[in-house]
Amino acid sequence: MYKAQNNQLVLNSFILTPAKFLKFCYILIGLLLMACGNDKSEKTKEQTTSKTKTEKTTTTNSQTKTILCFGDSITAGYGLDDTNDAFPAVIQQKIDSLDLNYTVINSGVSGETTAGGKGRIEWILNQSIDVFLLELGANDGLRGVALSETRANLQVIIDAVKTKSPETKIILAGMQLPPNMGQDYTTEFRQLFIDLAKKNKLEFIPFILKDVGGIAELNQKDGIHPTAEGHKILAETVWDVLEPLIK
Repeated sequence: MYKAQNNQLVLNSFILTPAKFLKFCYILIGLLLMACGNDKSEKTKEQTTSKTKTEKTTTTNSQTKTILCFGDSITAGYGLDDTNDAFPAVIQQKIDSLDLNYTVINSGVSGETTAGGKGRIEWILNQSIDVFLLELGANDGLRGVALSETRANLQVIIDAVKTKSPETKIILAGMQLPPNMGQDYTTEFRQLFIDLAKKNKLEFIPFILKDVGGIAELNQKDGIHPTAEGHKILAETVWDVLEPLIK
């Protein structure tokens, strides 16, 4: 009798009474909630990591700096079969090869004078610019525009850049004229760029067409605009001044 009762007791220990069943359900629910909580935590962690990566990518892209070439037909690449042969594009290729975080913008307009540049500078400055290359004045000289006017227009452009973006580095590209324009005029024309660079403490390229201007094989049939090969040399001339500013 005792044995049977003892066996019954043992058997009863494995029987789920209503109370035990209820307790078991509570435990099971608790385990499920913990599992869901861990899963949710892992998803949240993954989403946070993904968001962080996206933010880092966006930040990296937004940090790309800009070099803007503001000029006339020389900058625009007038007469070339492919504008990718113009010196701004050649400089971009050099920058890319060095894995530098800069984008070169070609803002050259064929036939542009300093007056035309003055008229569009405010619109151009509606973007972030880290380096501003100013290449204007040749068309003024070829048209015999008063030197005082050319000087004043270039100064307005320089002032506009400095006012809008004081941190922007400005490079002034000097220009020279053929001797048939008259010795006094050509001499004063060359000097006005030197004076402006000194007065405004600008980076300066004395003659942007150095080793290109006047050399027939490096210029197109008009004798004024560089060929693709001429633009490569021109790009090196600009790069000599630009490189220290961006590396």
